[in-house]
Formats: sequence, structure tokens, C-alpha cells
Amino acid sequence: MGALRLPSLTSIFAISSSRSSVFLRRSKQLHVRKFTATTKVFAQSTPATEVAPAESNQKPPVQEQGITPRSQDFNAWYLDVISMAELADYGPVRGTMVIRPYGYAIWEAIQDYLNVKFKETGHSNMYFPQFIPYSFIEKEASHVEGFSPELALVTVGGGKELEEKLVVRPTSETIVNHMFTQWIHSYRDLPLMINQWANVTRWEMRTKPFIRTLEFLWQEGHTAHATPEEAEREAMQMIDVYTKFSYEEAAIPVIPGRKSRVETFAGADRTYTIEAMMGDRKALQAGTSHNLGQNFSRAFGTQFADENGQRQHVWQTSWAISTRFVGGIIMTHGDDAGLMLPPRLASIQVVIVPIWKKANEKNEVLDAASSIKDVLHTAGIKVKLDESDQRTPGWKFNFWEMKGVPLRIEIGPRDVSSRSVVISRRDIPGKPGKVFGISMEPSVLVPYVKEKLDEIQLSLLDKAKSFRDSNIVDVSSYDELKEAISQGKWARGPWVGSDEDEQTVKEETGATLRCFPFEQPQGPKKCLMTGSPADEVAIFAKSY
Repeated sequence: MGALRLPSLTSIFAISSSRSSVFLRRSKQLHVRKFTATTKVFAQSTPATEVAPAESNQKPPVQEQGITPRSQDFNAWYLDVISMAELADYGPVRGTMVIRPYGYAIWEAIQDYLNVKFKETGHSNMYFPQFIPYSFIEKEASHVEGFSPELALVTVGGGKELEEKLVVRPTSETIVNHMFTQWIHSYRDLPLMINQWANVTRWEMRTKPFIRTLEFLWQEGHTAHATPEEAEREAMQMIDVYTKFSYEEAAIPVIPGRKSRVETFAGADRTYTIEAMMGDRKALQAGTSHNLGQNFSRAFGTQFADENGQRQHVWQTSWAISTRFVGGIIMTHGDDAGLMLPPRLASIQVVIVPIWKKANEKNEVLDAASSIKDVLHTAGIKVKLDESDQRTPGWKFNFWEMKGVPLRIEIGPRDVSSRSVVISRRDIPGKPGKVFGISMEPSVLVPYVKEKLDEIQLSLLDKAKSFRDSNIVDVSSYDELKEAISQGKWARGPWVGSDEDEQTVKEETGATLRCFPFEQPQGPKKCLMTGSPADEVAIFAKSY
């Protein structure tokens, strides 16, 4: 592929490779990194508040290289894909990113699906301020302890020292409870179920685009109930919504389960999670749902009068999914050619590439291509016609493959004459994924394209599921767990270990207990660490 090589993001977002170490050196001078191949030169600052200098007038040379192979350097591959597929750029403040239109379109598709599901399950969207009094954070002891290292504080406003410092929203349980206390008075006010689409700020020291950034986008649901049973049903219902989304829309076969005490959200009684295996076999916590019990309602005095007139504290939940999921889609489905999008989340499902050599062929080819575009668009298919003549058809093929478009339609003069087209699948490289002679007739073309999009959606899920299952090892001893983790795999085994045992696993292997899966094997079990009887198996893995 003679495609543009956009320099990698590795030096921009700090990770554990040598090329990114400059990101973590606070005392070093400004590190300049050429990012785009044709327009801008950015500087990456090491102090967290320093911004990039003005754009240089000098254009850097084009680099004619391909995407780093996944097998060679998975992290470099990931950053190359984000850059070359134009998903994101980085902001002037260390650890922030700018989500570009093509990347934001994936987030919009996630929003479109989840918004419908949230409203179907009785939730309403609203919005809370991003500035929270610091005293709110302090009210729930485990909450402030869990979030203190990540808090961004505002101490000056309008040129004056603030009487009380403000927290830039890391999550909204505290301010939500402050308002719930004013809105909830009687059992008739319950359940109260809301959601907000917002940004949050967590002062991460080691960042990776989409996966972990100083600021990110998410939705956060918050509900209040009259009974613990209602709160538990709500928490389970929402993790189920996330699970179905992952399987049916993102084609990611997540494992839903319960977090350990160590990994439970700060301030929650129980945390439920969906864990996804990435292409490098690391685990990604792709969504969470928390049963908060009465922890926040007691801290804030959020009470209601029950049917007997008695004052009771409400039972609460919170749940969230974020732009981290975009990174999960990239790392689950992408290959050495670039991004690979599941059709149901792709902003462009079909790209049409017209082909001509002679000037007198151009108009008839473009007319036919435009007609096909209209037919597909009318049928509800997201389609783009690439009619630009600045690039060769081969360049366009590679470009749209790198952008992850599920289907490509090719049409040239011979195809116009035969009233047919060539269709290529993104998920099957080369000739095996290409079919010739598909009729242009709408009655043939539309159902064919829809069928292939459905096939690709299922194929991506099946491939990811096969990859996941082949990389989970059932273990019955700590030695077997250590061996599995050393091979880069997930270890699944019986567990009743203590918090200290769990910490030992983390320190000695680098793996964490991801979850106790909802689906559990039957029969007697013995803890892999202690040998004591165990009711459940747990999954351990290295993670993002």
C-alpha cells in the first residue's frame, strides 16, 4: 500500500514502551513530536498544565510506511490505527485527546443504541454540573479515599481564591445524592431513575488514547429505590443491557460477572462488570454497574417516608460505559490493514469506488455509482461514494480498508456495461473476500448488501469469541495460574482467597482478579490458592 504513514502516538500517550518514556519525565524540556504527515507539528509538554507552542509553518516530510504489524508491536499498531484512521488527535494538555469526527461517529452510534435502551428501561436523561464542592467528595469515606489520587481541583475563580475548592467531576454520585435529597421525600417519589451523558476528569499519570485519558466521555446512570431488592435488580438489569450491546452491536464477546472486594467501586456494596479480551489478550473493563446500597444515602441523608410514614434511606445504583469502549472495538477487531468496524456501529457501512481510465468513461461510471448510492441510501444503508479523482482506485481501496469500512463496491466501465458490480468484504482480505458480477438491480443488490453486512457482523463476533475461548486456561493451582499468566493468557479457577491473597497474585504475576463470571461450572471446587472449598471460579488476567 502506497498510503501515508502518520507518525505514531506512542510518544504522546504514556505507556510502558521505551518510546513513550519521555511522556513521564516531568523534569525534562518540551518534547516536540511530528504528528500528521502533511500539516502540523505539535509539542508534547511534560508538565501537566503546559500547552503546545504555535503551529510551525514548516511541513514535515511525508513518511511512506505502513501500519506497524500487530505481532511486532501491538501498542504501536494501536496508536498507528488511531492516527491513520483519523479517530483522534491529542490535546495541548498532557493526557488529553481530541476525538475526530470519524472516531466520534463510533461514540455516537454507541449513544444511539444505549439511549433507546435506557429509555425503554424507564430512565430519563438530564445533566449535572461538572464542578462539585470538595466537601461532597469527603462525605463518603471510601469514595474520597478511592478517588483522591485522581482528583483535579479548582482553587481560584475570577482571580480570587475560592472559599471552598471545587472538584472537576470524576464521577457524580456525590452531587447526584445532594440533589436526590432535595427531590425525594416519599415512597411515591421512587424509583428515581436518571442518566446523563457527560465528560469526567481523572488525573491519570499513565495514559493511552480512548483507554485511559485525563478527560473522557461517558454516560452515567443513577437510580434510587425503596428496597434493596429493587436496587439489585436495577444493577443487574443494566449490566445485562451492556452485555447485549457488546455482543449484538460491537461484536465483542464480553464476560459479565461480579468484581472482587478489592476491585469494587469506591463506595459500592457490589460492582458488576463486563470484561473483554483485546487482541493482545489483555483484559479491558468495558462497562460497570454498581449496587451502592445505602452508603451514599446515609452519607448525604437521602431519605424517604415509606408507606407506614417511617423515614428510610434510599437504596441506590450507578452504572457507566465510556469512550474506552471505542478503544475496545479497535483492539478487538483490527488487523494489520487497520481498523475493522462491526457494521452496526460503522458510520460508513459501504463505500463505492468508481474506476475509470479514460476521460470518456468517467461520466457513465460516476452516474452508475451515484445511482447505486441512492438505492442503498434509500434502503437505510450508510453509504459513501468516493468520487474524488486525486487518488488512484488502489489507494482508495487501502484507505477505506484502513478506516474499517465493512463493504466496498467497485464499479468500472465493464461493470456498467454488464449492469453488475464487484463487492469486497473488509473481514476477508484479498480475493477470497471479493465477489464479481453482483447485479446492480435494486431487487438483487440491496438484499445482497444487507445479507453481507449481517454476515460480517456475525463473523466478527465468532472470530472474537473463538480467540477469547482459546486464550482462557482453566487452572486448579497457583503454579498453573502463574504459568497461564506468563503465557499472556487468562486464568480461570476456583477462588476464595483473601484480599491479601489477591494482592499477592497482582504483585507476583501482574494480573488482577477481573471478575467472578455469572456463568459458573457445577460441582465441588477447591480454591487454587488455599485449597479450601470454593463455590465460584474467578478470572485473572493482565489488563488495561
